[in-house]
Amino acid sequence: MGCVQSQSNGQPAAKDKGGAAGGVINDNNGQGGASAVIVDPRLPLNARQKYSMLASWKGISRALEPTGVYMFIKLFEEHQELLNLFTKFHKLTTRDEQASSEELAEHAVSVMTTLDESIRSLDNVDAFILYLHQVGQSHYKIPGFQKEYFWKIRNPFLEAVKMTLGDRYTDNIENIYKVSINLVIETLVEGYEKAHQQHLAGAGGPSS
Repeated sequence: MGCVQSQSNGQPAAKDKGGAAGGVINDNNGQGGASAVIVDPRLPLNARQKYSMLASWKGISRALEPTGVYMFIKLFEEHQELLNLFTKFHKLTTRDEQASSEELAEHAVSVMTTLDESIRSLDNVDAFILYLHQVGQSHYKIPGFQKEYFWKIRNPFLEAVKMTLGDRYTDNIENIYKVSINLVIETLVEGYEKAHQQHLAGAGGPSS
């Protein structure tokens, strides 16, 4: 799954994912009409996909802690070096230790709550972008954190969603979640890069 492209103004651009994002979506055999829906062209999901995403996400929002803990267990299985970023549980080197850690569970819920708030704001793309830019900017202050680390959560997130949704995780839903997490991560990276540019400008360094 490729990354969502960006427009020159830095906002995520629409990308065709099974339907033209920002186009007219209808259920009248292509005839348009009263059921037509216009979605924000910056959102790489058409109206049906966005509806499916929000409906599916209700199952995740009811299970934020187990989904988040599983996500971090998978993350540390794939990238054990990232444990060093977390002073509260960097010594949790086994799966069982991680699964039973209250500190990890608290952090997992915090991250999943961020994802929950961002997904729920898909109906307001301006709010979605503003919120995730703020979260991305806050990560610039974390010692040792690099923007590339955002992408390392992608596959563990998808694995965790698959675990939680079970049979509801169809091929169509998987595609929608891939597009959505790409958009979330790219927007976080944009926020991180804004913080970096602001830091350089404040330090009198190069602006690019």
